[in-house]
Amino acid sequence: MKSKKWYDFFWIWSILFFSLGFFNILFAWLGLFDFMLPLIFAIAGGNKWFCNNMCGRGQLFSLLGSKCSRNKIAPRWMYSKWFRAAFLIFFMTMFGIMIFQTYLVFRGASDVGAAVKLLWTFSVPWEWAYTPGLFDGWVYQFSFGFYSLMLTSTLIGLLVMVLYRPRTWCTFCPMGTMTQGICRIKNR
Repeated sequence: MKSKKWYDFFWIWSILFFSLGFFNILFAWLGLFDFMLPLIFAIAGGNKWFCNNMCGRGQLFSLLGSKCSRNKIAPRWMYSKWFRAAFLIFFMTMFGIMIFQTYLVFRGASDVGAAVKLLWTFSVPWEWAYTPGLFDGWVYQFSFGFYSLMLTSTLIGLLVMVLYRPRTWCTFCPMGTMTQGICRIKNR
């Protein structure tokens, strides 16, 4: 049996991130580690070592999927380059909109929307996790947007985990697609 390494427990990070953000939306800023580390590792190492070994979300899907996944092969289109690229473009568009909304609040154009948006559409009131006045409004706006993005992508990952194999999300994960692109460029 393979001995556990310290990074085999990053699935706890995923649970901790969502738990802390549930009670105080400012903890959503910690999710930037999930965005930056895979890119840094890909740039530095020219490989997807982070995705394969350290990704807390992938570990969580493996752990949960061992109990509740149907373990079916996902449809071929879900593995295709065009779907990965389209999902990355869609995801980055949603990220860009979130950044733009943060900018608008920074410029004083609108109030903070104290809601988490599931699937980029459905607003879920999240007032209990928001204490206005401690920081500028844009800090909270970014927090709500980023937490929404992370929660939505995790829910999509959980859905495909149950329907297909545990780490099906990893086949079209936007971070995985970006790191793969970095690796291709770096290893030319």
